[in-house]
Amino acid sequence: MADFDTRFMSKTVEWPTPQELYLPLHDEFRFEMDVAATAENAKCPAFWTKEQDGLVQPWARRNWMNPPYGRDVPRWLARALDESKRGATTVCLIPARTNTGWFHELCLEAAEVRFVRGRPKFGDADHGLPLPLAVVIYRPRYGAAVVKPNAGIHRAAEGRPVE
Repeated sequence: MADFDTRFMSKTVEWPTPQELYLPLHDEFRFEMDVAATAENAKCPAFWTKEQDGLVQPWARRNWMNPPYGRDVPRWLARALDESKRGATTVCLIPARTNTGWFHELCLEAAEVRFVRGRPKFGDADHGLPLPLAVVIYRPRYGAAVVKPNAGIHRAAEGRPVE
């Protein structure tokens, strides 16, 4: 059995989004609500906490989402897709699990995807996150979703298509 490095193990799945990732996106989208936050790490004045369960609460027109990185990520993405059908924009920072069916169905086929370069450091962690991240953007789509493969892959820091 492999001896995996435990430097990146954590007792929590709730980490504050690094400002250097969040601020350029906020400048672009002007978020009104953080739908998956704690009182300590909320990025917007309006936010939902774990106890309030953002998955069942009403969302705003322009939402920021850095959900807990665990098994429920697909549920959060499905909710963001549903909100896009009601006219909302939701920008999600998630692990880029490109080998999963949910990433292909909920991200690559239904949203704009921007991959994050490097290993951003969350909160007071000693090291950067050791897994790839993606910014997934669900824009308004009224009525039935128009799903097209690879809706757009961008470099998050540069906001331009990958060659």
